[in-house]
Amino acid sequence: MPTMFSRRTLLSALALSAAGWGLSAQAAGQTLVPAQSEVTFVAKQLGVPLQGRFKRFQAQTTFDPKSPATSKIAFELDLGSVSLNADADAELPKAEWFNVPKFPKATFQSTAIKALGGGKFQVSGKLAIKGQARDLAVPVTLTQAKGLSTAMGAFTLKRLDYRIGEGDWTDTSIVANDVQVQFKLVLQGVPAL
Repeated sequence: MPTMFSRRTLLSALALSAAGWGLSAQAAGQTLVPAQSEVTFVAKQLGVPLQGRFKRFQAQTTFDPKSPATSKIAFELDLGSVSLNADADAELPKAEWFNVPKFPKATFQSTAIKALGGGKFQVSGKLAIKGQARDLAVPVTLTQAKGLSTAMGAFTLKRLDYRIGEGDWTDTSIVANDVQVQFKLVLQGVPAL
């Protein structure tokens, strides 16, 4: 049976996988401000919340808030950049979690962006982690101030849909299936709302 150390690692891996929304943008003059952006996750092991983050992510965006239907967003998250704690950080890249040697990146490609009013959008697309691609729709709130646009959102990732935590780690009484992912992406060059 897996040890608690391994369970923490699994939770971290799951939460980080869910964090595939992290981005760094460079397209059509749009660029990410990395020092102000973050992708975090919370997973539960034996009912105890564990919080982690991804340190490296990038994206290509051509986003116009006044023309969301023609906008595109593509994300790439470095799964090996997961940061939870020293023990988990060593375990998450292994085959039963993220299998970083075989699947180093999580990716998201938008297929539709819909304006909901008041700076709110629904971004739909395909999230791929560990060779598994699933449809994902994420609510995003965009605010603008001092020449910067901040996109914030959150979603729940089902880790087992992406084979994160294989073998003994499929037991959801040890590591919960739901991983809460949050992101804050600060961008320059996005047109005004």
